[in-house]
Amino acid sequence: MRGLLRFSIAITAFAALLAVLSLVGLSPKSLMEAALLAMTPLALAAVGESLNQKGGVVNIGIDGIFLITATVAVFGAEEFGSGYAGMLVGACVGAFLGFVHGVLSTYARANQIVAGIGMNIFAYGFVPYFLMAAWGFPGIRVPPSWVLVPIRVVTVGEVSVRISEFSVLAVLLAPLLHLLLYGTPVGLRIRACGESPEAADVAGVSVYGIRIALSTLGGALAGLGGAFMSLAWFGGVVKEISAGRGFIALACVVASGLEPLLSLGFAFLFGFSEALAYAVAVTPGVKEVVPYHLVLSIPYVVTLAIVAVFVGRRRFPRALGQPYVKD
Repeated sequence: MRGLLRFSIAITAFAALLAVLSLVGLSPKSLMEAALLAMTPLALAAVGESLNQKGGVVNIGIDGIFLITATVAVFGAEEFGSGYAGMLVGACVGAFLGFVHGVLSTYARANQIVAGIGMNIFAYGFVPYFLMAAWGFPGIRVPPSWVLVPIRVVTVGEVSVRISEFSVLAVLLAPLLHLLLYGTPVGLRIRACGESPEAADVAGVSVYGIRIALSTLGGALAGLGGAFMSLAWFGGVVKEISAGRGFIALACVVASGLEPLLSLGFAFLFGFSEALAYAVAVTPGVKEVVPYHLVLSIPYVVTLAIVAVFVGRRRFPRALGQPYVKD
């Protein structure tokens, strides 16, 4: 009941905010369309990482996965002549990177934070190299428009809305993974691997297998988010395309307490703050007074504020980030 009350208050406050923004000349429909696009990679990565951490594995290399998969997805789309093929390439590469992280975290018993940092550092060097090796230009690649994934126009009554099917997928995944986590025997095993891997092992659960599978799934969803950025949202790739969004996705996970549904909510909040920042930055009367880059820092300020407020109130699995060693 308390959760429903909070949700109702949040929806009412958001509706009031949209009404105020419309009074100052900002279009609520355009803001929502932009917010859903900005939310999508964050939500895909966050719901996958929520499951991953519920099983006891931390992957802070999401930003690196975003960078690598955004780049190879463009290459795959051009090679296969299809944006959807590029999205699949991005998801597969992300799954491979997640699998590698899972193996390092389980069988190699690597420090999971260090392994994630290593993935990010590798990505920061790999992307400029790949751009140069594949296309002979180190900073940017804009593929032909016909290989991009289109943003659909959906008409409901007299209202037309621009939305991507991958945004819909991100929204649907959150409740599905929530049901998996709390309504199935598989979800019970996942939570057991994060809370008490020793007990799960005694009960016959493959702790290593589940953790590697979750890391692979989380990597695949993050890879899909990276591919979405280059092939559906921005329409190209630059070497800084992630702009720290992998860390914002991690903020969604931490602020939600590893809950997929709450992760989706925080992803939308951050997506809306980014959409609002871009809208305000180009609004006449504002752009002449407030520095452009200061306005664009709004999503990052929101990230810091949200993490500062919520992180101390969340409970995390007892074995989170700890390699399990069989006796």
